[in-house]
Amino acid sequence: MVAPKFAGVARAFVANFYELNEVGASVSLTLDGQPMVDLWGGLADPATKAPWVKDTVSIVFSCTKGAVAILAHHLAYLGSLDLDAPVATYWPEFAANGKENITVAMLLNHTAGMAGLDEAAPDGSFADWKLMTDLLAKAPPLWTPGTRTGYHAISFGYLVGEVIRRITGMRVGEAFDQMIAGPLRAPFWIGLPDSIEDRVAPMIPTAPGPDDVISDAVMQWMGNPASIAAKAFVNAGGGFGAAVNTRAGRAAEVPGGNGVSNGRGLAAIYAPLACGGRLHDVTLTDRAGLARMGNTASANEEDASLLVPVRFGLGFMKSMDNRRQRRGRQESAIMGQAAFGHVGMGGSIGFADPDCGMSFGYSMNRMGIAVLLNPRGQALIDAAYKSIGYATNKPGCWIP
Repeated sequence: MVAPKFAGVARAFVANFYELNEVGASVSLTLDGQPMVDLWGGLADPATKAPWVKDTVSIVFSCTKGAVAILAHHLAYLGSLDLDAPVATYWPEFAANGKENITVAMLLNHTAGMAGLDEAAPDGSFADWKLMTDLLAKAPPLWTPGTRTGYHAISFGYLVGEVIRRITGMRVGEAFDQMIAGPLRAPFWIGLPDSIEDRVAPMIPTAPGPDDVISDAVMQWMGNPASIAAKAFVNAGGGFGAAVNTRAGRAAEVPGGNGVSNGRGLAAIYAPLACGGRLHDVTLTDRAGLARMGNTASANEEDASLLVPVRFGLGFMKSMDNRRQRRGRQESAIMGQAAFGHVGMGGSIGFADPDCGMSFGYSMNRMGIAVLLNPRGQALIDAAYKSIGYATNKPGCWIP
């Protein structure tokens, strides 16, 4: 389904398959709460030639962080969570080793210094919630909390998720389903039920071509085990990367990176946030909460984990334009000035833009070589903003 106004998004979606080697993908978009784009196509599994159909889903990696952040802000709206309180208020054991002053907000904006562990977590530990949260509770910060950003690639989910568990008494996946995905009828799971397994498109890693440049972050985590990048992506959930295309990898709750959804689900969880915090009979937050969700809470010229300039909200990514950086530091995700959401490794993305009332979701199975958005996803975002009359993204964000 494509509203005539958004025909350009459909053209960009088709072009991705013919020009940018898309394999299977979905893209959805709402405007003022109304569905405007809902497209899917290609192959869910090239090995079996299974098509990507309406209800196909896939791992959306760190888009899961945005889902968890929506839940955290919803709890703040309900009065159950004070984002400025020390984490130890809810999780007393976390105060060990100099972490007593780390706040929930610092977990959300990647300044807590808990991006990973000094020693690699045991293989398979990604699926052991108690082990991971105990290890993080005992560990010292990797830098003085609050002094810099360092993307908490995997640890984010255990850290924020444990705060949510202590407050709600529910596993984070269960709480998300009951409070966010269920009410919004969004196909989005953190800890995939067995009944959905036959809908999953396996992820397809992309080997770099002769003209591709591997990002500095990937080079660090592959080649320098002592680096913060390696600790963030490798030492914070042993074996997760190898388990992505397994039942165990999807069934576990890894709220930093193994949510399963599609473009429709990503657009759905952000739709109320594009409409002032409420859509139909579902209220996620109020005006003050929405303003806080959209604010830039931390920024750095070189993130300790991603090694590129970054801008984070509380649990979300803001528009990041690194096109003018040198090669190896050009990873970007360019949205509107007010937009907030999250990219998933290899290229998926979901976000809300309250300025224009738009929510957006894109998922795919063939990953890009970068950690942030791939060119296919950016092409769809660019087409979406052009469809509503936005003029340029030269300032580093889309503007009318």
